[in-house]
Amino acid sequence: MKDIATIVFRLTLTCLVAGLIMGGCFIVTNKAKQHNQQVNEQKVMLSLLGYSAAKPAPASLALHPVYRYLVSEKEVQALGYLVPVAGGAPDAFAFVTLDLDGKFLHRFDLQLAPEKVEQAKERQQAVQVAVGPGKSIKYADQTIIVTDNGKRQAYLLPGEFQGFKTFVKVMLAIDPGFTVLGLEIMEHEEDPGLGGEIVQDYFKQQFRGKPYEALKKLGVVKQPLPDEYRTALEAGKSGSLGPEEVARIQAQYQDHDIYALTGATISSRAVTNGVKTIVKKFAYRIGFLDQVLAEQQIVVPF
Repeated sequence: MKDIATIVFRLTLTCLVAGLIMGGCFIVTNKAKQHNQQVNEQKVMLSLLGYSAAKPAPASLALHPVYRYLVSEKEVQALGYLVPVAGGAPDAFAFVTLDLDGKFLHRFDLQLAPEKVEQAKERQQAVQVAVGPGKSIKYADQTIIVTDNGKRQAYLLPGEFQGFKTFVKVMLAIDPGFTVLGLEIMEHEEDPGLGGEIVQDYFKQQFRGKPYEALKKLGVVKQPLPDEYRTALEAGKSGSLGPEEVARIQAQYQDHDIYALTGATISSRAVTNGVKTIVKKFAYRIGFLDQVLAEQQIVVPF
């Protein structure tokens, strides 16, 4: 009996030690994974804005995250935006709520250290405390507003939508007039050699330069991609054409629909509709947010 108790004790102790070791490893590796993900996203963002190791971003460039939430109180829903406040402490934020018609409802001030803003749990808790009991909040999405010397230059829009198989995660860059500056596919599970070709420059670069009016009615055509156009779309890798020639060719196709991938029309249409939806919804919402910020004299750094 004593031997059985000893064995049970030792097994329990071994399991506890193993659990502590595994838990510690998870914490360390998870932090490393999050860090690597943030570094990769930062690199993608700068690339979409036209910056690289050869052309670094200027020190005057700044990225301002704006977090959107859904706010519910009983059966009433509203939109909430967490925005940084300019001219004060670096931890000064305002949580502004709007009704579904874009009208101002409330402003809640809060302090949140910049490094904690990036942590979803810390941010959620701070916003919940600010709005008080009786309201539930749910994270919706994030927008990064890009400024240079305080002047708005672009918007970076992370987003996801249904692909042929599962969800496709993307990063979009658009200018202040909502013309597409670039598209990057961050994650997908489309079929290799078919829908998986959405990561290729000859597909995703077709969105670059699409003006907002063309984007709103953008469709997909099942026609062969013209050789000249494909060469221009892949010029960044091949270097076969100069910037002026690339711009000339792309200008010819800026109002044209997207050429579908061979054998992957569904994936092509999913990305096209996904990009279209992300930009249209953002353009609609940012107009209301800017109007409310101006009316309520909320000074932001963008």
